[in-house]
Amino acid sequence: MKPIFLVGYMAAGKTTLGRRAAQFLNIEFIDLDIYIEARYRKSVSELFAERGEAGFRDIERRMLHEVAEFDNVLVATGGGTPCFFDNMEYMRSRGVTVYLAASVPTLCQRLSRAKGKRPLVAGKTPEELRGYVSEMLKQREDYYRQADYCFNADHYESTDSVDEAVRRLSLLTQPPVDKDAPLSPIEE
Repeated sequence: MKPIFLVGYMAAGKTTLGRRAAQFLNIEFIDLDIYIEARYRKSVSELFAERGEAGFRDIERRMLHEVAEFDNVLVATGGGTPCFFDNMEYMRSRGVTVYLAASVPTLCQRLSRAKGKRPLVAGKTPEELRGYVSEMLKQREDYYRQADYCFNADHYESTDSVDEAVRRLSLLTQPPVDKDAPLSPIEE
């Protein structure tokens, strides 16, 4: 099976949905940021600090190209991954891309619960957070919308809603039905 790439802003649910979907599909799950950290033995924050954004984005691109060569994987990309170089076009050429679209209020609610884990939003007031997320989403939306499919991620708050999204995602990996193909025999 070709790779599946989940794209979208931070806190859209790429890792949560990706882990469950990979388990359901019996394929490997790769969080691109964690993959990068394991390869470089440094956090994304440390890589940004040492190499600047341009240096980090170059690493990210190279690691994306590496994981895109794997079969039977589901990759949760970083929020900025599709927005640099030809990354979005490349992902679409290698597999299936799915945009997890979430509204600014949903993203802000999720990010405010996880500020300690997200250095880019740590210390922001609710108003600053809303402004930041709104601006970043505006800059990135055109890239995200190039994905093959778009899922509304606003409702991924319960296990049932995530499981429904997993079922939808699994349908994308099924081969198209050939109406003229002979039926398989029924096994007893």
